[in-house]
Amino acid sequence: MTYCLAINVKDGLVLCSDSRTNAGTDNVSIYSKMFTFTWPGERFFTLLSAGNLATTQAVVKKINSDIPAGMVPNLTTVNTMHEAADYLGLISTQVQKLHASRDTASTNFEATFILAGQIQGQATEIFMIYPQGNYIRESTEHPFLQIGEIKYGKPILDRVIKSDVALEAAARCALVSMNSTVRSNLMVGPPVELLIYRHDSLDAGKRLLYREDDPFARELSERWSDGLFQALESLPRFDWELKK
Repeated sequence: MTYCLAINVKDGLVLCSDSRTNAGTDNVSIYSKMFTFTWPGERFFTLLSAGNLATTQAVVKKINSDIPAGMVPNLTTVNTMHEAADYLGLISTQVQKLHASRDTASTNFEATFILAGQIQGQATEIFMIYPQGNYIRESTEHPFLQIGEIKYGKPILDRVIKSDVALEAAARCALVSMNSTVRSNLMVGPPVELLIYRHDSLDAGKRLLYREDDPFARELSERWSDGLFQALESLPRFDWELKK
């Protein structure tokens, strides 16, 4: 199981992903699900992945090999984020078809991606690319996208994330969303990767890694839990409680 999310606010992008990969209860591995492609001063892309590991690794390998091979399109030749999403969707469907043609065990090779980034002179954007190669973009009302185990981390995003939220606040919200998911689903787990990209910087952004015993991650989790208990205690009382 996987949980990845991307947030697009006016100050930039926040990307967050777990690193746990499961192939059964007795086969748990750690793989990064966040991949960054940067041409400083020109363009920046980050890819988050969920689904079949063989597919996601093959897609990333294809992206990296297309550029030196001079294949068109590639991430250096696309003119818009929409073209980049089309390119990624095409690669993903091709890889899935290739794997399926070799398979004899009815394996599910589907994968879902979030593509986030910025091309010089354009806005930051995020797209969710489905296994079929089609995609959607985040909405103005809900400027975030999630893939994988989304239900546990969604409530705080729905309540807090708006386009005018400060970039660092959005990053803390992403970590709380991830923490809620990790606590509720043992198949999602650390290390947690966080990337903060400031609008128009056109660099690799600030990338952070939080392991299970990380002091900052632990303090954030404890403060969030304490805050929830305090909020619960401050809720209005029922009529009969006030008469005591």
